[in-house]
Amino acid sequence: MHQLNYFNSGNGLQLQPIDIGHKKYIGVISPDTAFWALVRKEQFVRTLSGSSLLHKYYRKMKAFGEEMETLRFGLKPSAVYFNPTDRCNLNCSYCYIPRSLRKNGKHMSSRRLLEALKILKTYFKCSLPKGQIPQIVFHGAEPLLNKGAVFEAIDRFSQDFRFGIQTNGTLLDSQDIEFLTSRRISIGFSLDGYISRVADRLRRNWGGRGVSEKVIESINMLRGYDNYSVICTVTKENMASQAKMIEFLHRMEVPTCMLNPVRCTLISSRKHKPLDSDIARHYLQALDHSYQLYQKTGRKLIVANFANILIGIIAPLARRLMCDISPCGGGRCFFAVSSSGDMFPCSEFIGIKKFKGGNIFRDNIRNALETAPFKSVKERRIENIDPCSHCAIRHFCGAPCPAEAYGMNGSNETRGAFCELYVEQVRYAFRLIADNKTDAYLWNGWDKDTFTTFKMR
Repeated sequence: MHQLNYFNSGNGLQLQPIDIGHKKYIGVISPDTAFWALVRKEQFVRTLSGSSLLHKYYRKMKAFGEEMETLRFGLKPSAVYFNPTDRCNLNCSYCYIPRSLRKNGKHMSSRRLLEALKILKTYFKCSLPKGQIPQIVFHGAEPLLNKGAVFEAIDRFSQDFRFGIQTNGTLLDSQDIEFLTSRRISIGFSLDGYISRVADRLRRNWGGRGVSEKVIESINMLRGYDNYSVICTVTKENMASQAKMIEFLHRMEVPTCMLNPVRCTLISSRKHKPLDSDIARHYLQALDHSYQLYQKTGRKLIVANFANILIGIIAPLARRLMCDISPCGGGRCFFAVSSSGDMFPCSEFIGIKKFKGGNIFRDNIRNALETAPFKSVKERRIENIDPCSHCAIRHFCGAPCPAEAYGMNGSNETRGAFCELYVEQVRYAFRLIADNKTDAYLWNGWDKDTFTTFKMR
């Protein structure tokens, strides 16, 4: 059967063929509630004519709609992406932070950083349920350029926040690793290839030298530590090696990775954008390879950005990332603070002054979250974006990313890049569900706090 390029459009329940080898299914999808069912093609007429599926769905439809409404509009911020410096020791050509800021920006002083965390502690104590600990992720630019202030902050506020750090990995030594791992800090590395020839094409220092060997050295020091991940930014320069990257990371015993398509927020990054069809083909091959390695070794390498799409289908409220829903998490599940204390809905917006909603040292956080820049992101509805408003999988994708959409089109009420890639991920996820392979792609214990709201066989 000919595969459609996109999921079909229309109102009400929508139908989509899902083929897994010789098995043929019809996907029944309700775009508004994110309800779905897979029905064997030869049983489809009998299943729907008997109406038991539809009767059960319509009895639950209101509850499903309320669940999606809560997910999209009922959550409160519980995390902050904190840039303790504007600067970076690398000059990656696809970075979403403007070059001038990365080269000439400033560090936040230790005193100001501690003051900011004190303000955040007070805010979260009032806004979050008792016992819920908020998260601070030191982000970049490169946070370890301001290592002294960051490490002091982690020790001072160890009881008040769960800390994470996203780093390019070039400035870590064994003492730093000991400091971070002994405190169970979540660590994220950036590495774009399985060999230096691939990894160093776009990730280089200001002198033009690649840094992958140092990054791999840092990753090696974390063998056996389970609280870290590696982000690979996928561009047209490295997209064909995604399967090899999976094999390399698996061999390195990395527990979690992300194969993130390059964000096209800035003009400089768009020249590295691959075609949707090309990146999707190689990406699915990488997912296939991750499953083959799991079968061979019994050890999982979770591809987190795909796992989030898969969980978003199986159990929407259990998703860990908030990029693949509309509105995204920017401003409503998390927000970003720059080195000068300016507040933005997300780190992707740092460098776009229009989206500054206030300053943490001068303005009330609660008020900043209700400013026009924040509301334009928090109230971004996929129902207002064409052609997404007619797409059956609009709540499994979310038309990411609003910063990218604004950079590309001058408005965040448009879709960003890689529409077809998200469609192919959802189609792949449905094939896994039909083949009962989902657990191989998800974190152990992912369903610990979930419960079944609809079951029918």
